[in-house]
Amino acid sequence: MINLLPFQEKEILRQEEKHNLVLILGILFLIFLISLILILFSIKIFISGEVEVQRILLSAEEKRFKESQIQNLEEKINASNQTLSKLNLFYQNQLNLTETLEKISGTLLSGTYLTTFSLNPLSTPAEGKTQKYLAQISLTGFSPTREILLEFKENLDKEGTFGEIYFPPSNWVKPIDIDFSVTLRITNQYESTNK
Repeated sequence: MINLLPFQEKEILRQEEKHNLVLILGILFLIFLISLILILFSIKIFISGEVEVQRILLSAEEKRFKESQIQNLEEKINASNQTLSKLNLFYQNQLNLTETLEKISGTLLSGTYLTTFSLNPLSTPAEGKTQKYLAQISLTGFSPTREILLEFKENLDKEGTFGEIYFPPSNWVKPIDIDFSVTLRITNQYESTNK
């Protein structure tokens, strides 16, 4: 085939071919860009969905972790409460000897004195139980008169810490210079203060 077109016409045809080629390449590049944008957009949607799933899983794990921490804390609190209850029970059933001696000496009248003091602790109660009496005390002493001894007995009766007070009948035989003996029990001081 022979091309009989003038040079200018050939140039115009070449220009049109170049123009068409540029136009085709531009359209292909534009299609490529649109495809790339759509691919990137779908990747963004996929990644944001994955991030949301991970966020939900993380919040669920945090909630479970907090619940386990709360449960551990509750267990520690319960263990501490049980220990404190045991300590409280232990101290409820303990005898304060100094306070007991002060109360006994507070009931003594002038001229009356003690010669012996004997303390016998009573058995320890089972866990969770309190006992009415903590110890038994045996006292011997001297009273100048029967009236003073009777007043000493009344003072012991008035004192809320003592119970089962027993003066043997032999204490009341002599009217003066009486060597007396008495047995009494010390009540649970915690119970007596809560009555």
